[in-house]
Amino acid sequence: MKNFRTESDSIGEKEIPNAAYYGVQTLRASENFKITGHNVYPEIIRSIVEIKLAAAVTNKKAGAVSAEAADAIAQACREILSGRYTENFIVDSIQGGAGTSLNMNANEVIANRAIEILGGKKGEYTIVHPNDSVNCGQSTNDVYPSAGKIAIIRLLKKVSKQLERLDKAFFEKAEELKNVIKMGRTEMQDAVPISFGQVFAAYNSAILRDIERFEFAEQALSKLNLGGTAIGTGINADSEYINEIVPTLSDITGLKLTQADDLIDATQNLDSFVYVSGIVKSCATTLSKISNDLRLMSSGPRTGFSEINLMPKQNGSSIMPGKVNPVIPEVVNQIAFKIIGNDVAITHAAEAGQLELNAFEPIIFHCLFESLDILHNGISAFADCIKEITVNKRQCEENIENSIGTVTALCPYIGYNRASKLAKRALKENKTIREIIIEENIMPKSKLDKILNPNAMI
Repeated sequence: MKNFRTESDSIGEKEIPNAAYYGVQTLRASENFKITGHNVYPEIIRSIVEIKLAAAVTNKKAGAVSAEAADAIAQACREILSGRYTENFIVDSIQGGAGTSLNMNANEVIANRAIEILGGKKGEYTIVHPNDSVNCGQSTNDVYPSAGKIAIIRLLKKVSKQLERLDKAFFEKAEELKNVIKMGRTEMQDAVPISFGQVFAAYNSAILRDIERFEFAEQALSKLNLGGTAIGTGINADSEYINEIVPTLSDITGLKLTQADDLIDATQNLDSFVYVSGIVKSCATTLSKISNDLRLMSSGPRTGFSEINLMPKQNGSSIMPGKVNPVIPEVVNQIAFKIIGNDVAITHAAEAGQLELNAFEPIIFHCLFESLDILHNGISAFADCIKEITVNKRQCEENIENSIGTVTALCPYIGYNRASKLAKRALKENKTIREIIIEENIMPKSKLDKILNPNAMI
């Protein structure tokens, strides 16, 4: 028994393993694009198969594909969505051809499984054809971006759930530490006191904005160019198919999807992906800034700020015994660096489109999928890190007492210029503001204690 079957395309013939559900175009693409070593992201396989299912249902209704073929295609799609045959999606995540490789990979796998369902053998494309049947009414140029948008919407939803966990962690930490005061700093210099409750409440507010932005991002991606086929004009697609494909897909996916008002615009312009990438970058940037704060506040344990304690996660050095590093904030920083880099690539790719199509969606999807994936994982670890934070109250109290910044609270009573002179003297003589005020007998101690009470300064 032969282990291979022969398939042909416009380039020529190739031998395909008999066990494979992919065909000649998929194998050729797999050989052409050995780029990342990673196959396409599972979420886009799911979404492109859902599109093929919706197309089969819609084409059957429109009479564009026979009921027998459409039903077999639909059954094949449902089997793939249940987890079967996914190992046959073998094309690289980054590929030339604007996503044609993945689209044909899906078309061939679905066609060959549908052929089997109808009693034929793989490769007998007179029964179900990858292009004429599975791809009926479609083009890579409307299928691939639509599949990418659906995949990104779902990834955004996953990240949003982790952001909600992080938001809760910050809120609870703010409540827990609302009565613990620390010294605030601006430009790394002593400023005025602030409570840990206020610090973590501010982080909480920033995360709430990110959650809102993610909701906007989902809305921006919900408009699809599906039905526009090659360049948005709808060539080769039945009018009933064009009108029904997106509502059908919306029912299948459970997502609120609509057809773009201008299919030509939606086919050639990828600004929605730039917009979403910017939102993801904004979130990562905020998390990185918070991580910077935590690393500073936990620095020490003896010669740094030593205001907070992060839960020890692992040994911090192969040479320095007992050293523990802030590894979770550090990894969040690195995630942000990667996401910022991915955003640059996405921006360049979206700008590089020409005329009626942008060929560079594969790199856009590769970068956005990666950004959302690592952001999801990073936030999950970060939320756990926040829950475990404790504070060094004594150190914070000493910092406030020794700080020159507390002189700011005296300005309404003694004026800015005099307060400035007191600050300079305290710094020069290595004394506290309290000591200088008492020495110069500027005000009664009872009044001074009231003004310099940390709780009165927040």
